Amino acid sequence: MPAKKKSRKVLRCPTCGGLVRPGDEDFPFCSDRCRQIDLGKWASGVYKISSPVLDPEVLEDLGGLTGHGKESKDD
Repeated sequence: MPAKKKSRKVLRCPTCGGLVRPGDEDFPFCSDRCRQIDLGKWASGVYKISSPVLDPEVLEDLGGLTGHGKESKDD
């Protein structure tokens, strides 16, 4: 019986679709240019996290950051 070859998963750059190796310096991108393009898309609002945050602990932490959290009545 012949030995099975280990199948390698083909990894592609999320920006341009070029082939990427896990050991590459810019992984998971193929280049610094693609990394910067992706960062720009996040910064400009093209990419969004669509699911709401439902964890009460996280919501409480976020409330303090945005100024919409519970205010203390110690004053």
